[in-house]
Amino acid sequence: MDSIPLLEASSIITKTPKLQLCITDKVSKETKPMEDNSFAPTTNKSQRRNYRWLLLSLYAMLVISCQTIATILGRLYYEKHGKSKWIGTLVQVGGFPILLPYYCISSSTPKDNHNINVLHSEPSTIMLAIIYVTLGIVESLACYLDSMGLAYLPLSTFAIVTSSRLVFNAFFSFFLHSMKFTPYILNSLVLLTISTTLTAFQPESAPFSTGNPRRHYVVGVIATIAGSVAYGFYLSLIQLAFVKVLKRNTMRVLIDVTIYGSFMSTCITLVGLFGSGEWTKLHEDMEGYEMGKASYLLTLAFTAISWQLFHVGCLGLIFEVSSLFSNAISVLNVPVVPILAVLIFHDKMHGIKAVTLALAIWGIISYFYHTFVHHHDRNSNTISRNSADHLLKSSPLQENNS
Repeated sequence: MDSIPLLEASSIITKTPKLQLCITDKVSKETKPMEDNSFAPTTNKSQRRNYRWLLLSLYAMLVISCQTIATILGRLYYEKHGKSKWIGTLVQVGGFPILLPYYCISSSTPKDNHNINVLHSEPSTIMLAIIYVTLGIVESLACYLDSMGLAYLPLSTFAIVTSSRLVFNAFFSFFLHSMKFTPYILNSLVLLTISTTLTAFQPESAPFSTGNPRRHYVVGVIATIAGSVAYGFYLSLIQLAFVKVLKRNTMRVLIDVTIYGSFMSTCITLVGLFGSGEWTKLHEDMEGYEMGKASYLLTLAFTAISWQLFHVGCLGLIFEVSSLFSNAISVLNVPVVPILAVLIFHDKMHGIKAVTLALAIWGIISYFYHTFVHHHDRNSNTISRNSADHLLKSSPLQENNS
C-alpha cells in the first residue's frame, strides 16, 4: 500500500520540470514585446528590398550611361577616319584589366559565408572553361558585327537597329528559360520587328568616306542585325550559366564571369587582328586619325573603359533579374542616341527614320509596362499570401490545436 503513493510522488516529481518549462515558455511568449515577432522580419525584408533596388539602379545607370558614351566614342573613331574593325572589337572586350583591383580589395576583406550556398558544390574547372570559351566566342562575334555596323551606318540608324536585340533575346529566352509571352511582350516584339524592318529598307543618304554608300548601308544593317542575334544569344547563355552551373549570387561570381569572359573574347579578337593582317596597318590608322595621335589613344581608352563598365552593369542585371530585363534596360538609350547623333554627327532625321524611332520607343514602353504589371501582380499575391498566413496563425482554431 505504501508503494503506490511513492510511485505517484516520483512521477509527479519527474513531470514537474516539463510543467515548469511549459509555464516558462508561455510566460516568455506573453511578456515578449510584439515588435520582436512582427516588425523585425519586416524590417529585414524592407532593408533587403531597398538594397536590391539600389543595386538595380546602379546597374541600370551603368548600362544606360556607359553604353551611350561607348557607342558615341565608337562612332567617333570611324567618323574621324579610323578604319580597323578588329580595333573596334578589341575596345569592346579588352577593358577588363580595370576590374582586376577588385581581387586585391576582396582578398583583404573578411569573407561573408552567409552568401555562400553550401548545398551547391563548386563547378569543375573543365565546366568553367567550357562556359568562358563559349561566352568568349559569342561575345567577340557580336562585338565584331557591331563594329561593322558602327563603321557603315550613321549612329542614329545603328541605335534603332540594335533595339532588335530585345526580339532575339526574347526568342532565345523562350527556348532556354521557358519564358512566357504575354500580350504586352508580343506587342513589344512586333513593334520592334516592324521598326527594324523599316530601317533596313529605308533610303539612306548619309555620306560615306569611301565606296558605295548603298552597299555599305546594306552591309551595315545586315551586320547589326546579325550582331543583335549573337548578343541576344550571349545574354541568354549568361543567364543559363548563372542558373544551372554557377548557382551563387555573389559579387565575386559576377566579377569572375566578366573578367574571364572578356579575357577569352580578347584572346579571340587578337587572333583575328593578327590573322587578318590589320595589325600591320595600325600605325597608318593612328597617323591618319583626324584628331591626332593623343586623341586616337584617348578615344580608344575611354571606349574600352565605358564598354567594360557597361558589361558589369549588364551582367549585374542578369544576375538580379533576367537577361531579357538587362537587354530591355540596354535599349533604353535608343531615344537618346539618335538625338545625340543629330547634334554631334549631324545625322539626318527624315520622316521614315522618325517613324521607326517612334515604333522602337513604343515597343520598349510596352515591354516595361509588362514588367510593371508583372511586378505589381507578384507583390499583390505575396501580400495576400502573407495576410492569409497571418490570419491562419492567429485564428482560434490554430490556437486550440496548438
